Amino acid sequence: MSDSLSWTLIAQARERIAGRVHQTPVLTSCALDELCGAQLFFKCEPLQKCGAFKARGATNAVFALGDEAARSGVVTHSSGNHAAALARAARLRGIPAYIVMPDNTPRAKRAAVARYGAEITYCEASLPARERAARALIERTGAVLVHPYDDLLVMAGQGTAAVELLEQVPQLDCLICPVGGGGLISGTAVAARARAPGVRVFGAEPLGADDAARSLHSGELQGMPQPKTVADGLRGALAPRTFAEIQRGVEDILTVTEEEIVTAMRELWEVLKLIVEPSGAVPYAALRASPAPLRGRRVGVILSGGNLDLDALPWMAASA
Repeated sequence: MSDSLSWTLIAQARERIAGRVHQTPVLTSCALDELCGAQLFFKCEPLQKCGAFKARGATNAVFALGDEAARSGVVTHSSGNHAAALARAARLRGIPAYIVMPDNTPRAKRAAVARYGAEITYCEASLPARERAARALIERTGAVLVHPYDDLLVMAGQGTAAVELLEQVPQLDCLICPVGGGGLISGTAVAARARAPGVRVFGAEPLGADDAARSLHSGELQGMPQPKTVADGLRGALAPRTFAEIQRGVEDILTVTEEEIVTAMRELWEVLKLIVEPSGAVPYAALRASPAPLRGRRVGVILSGGNLDLDALPWMAASA
């Protein structure tokens, strides 16, 4: 297998996960269009299995494993959505799942993983700690690592969301999605290049976790030792493989403040009537600033997920 993502891998992923994940709907809103100065088409991955696009990549990776490799199970480290998605996929396949989660993971995401019967190990909330704990599990169990984003099969599965969106809404001008580790935007960029070459791809991320924007603008992979953002799903750092795909196919990555994320999240809840987590609201937050390249365009917006603690919503803290 090549070290770069291809349209062939995405097409294979779409066949492999068919019937195991939802084709999610696309919603529109004249009110939100007016606020952003663009025509928006929201791909609703909060309505996906496990409540996030991560079901796509995890399901593809698990069902691509040969029987012998799968027998010992799968392992990953994740702040929540990939963890639940991998646990679900492993359960569908009838194999064990071993999940490392940072100790600051929201309760709702912990509960989702537990519901699928995975074995959970908690660790310090840092990437090195997560990776150490995952290596220890691999040594103990012999399970196969399914990385949250630095895995071609995972990236290919994530790209199926953009493929669906491009089919559901012809003649888009742009696509925008959130950026954490880069798996979703990598798949989105490759899908767009193959299926709609004229579509421009943008990413969005929090200022408190802006390694992707700094990396793209500098041309060199930048670290993010201690990301600080309410968008917990976007605290991961780019990998060399995802950074390479971003360089090849992404026009720009826009950044937003914490206040902008919370405002955008609340508007999506109030107007679309859809539960969107902070990470999923980041692309809409970027659009609220009406950036010139997106103004007046037909924009596909991937709302990545809707998993969060309903007893600790971000605007509750502000009002208190």
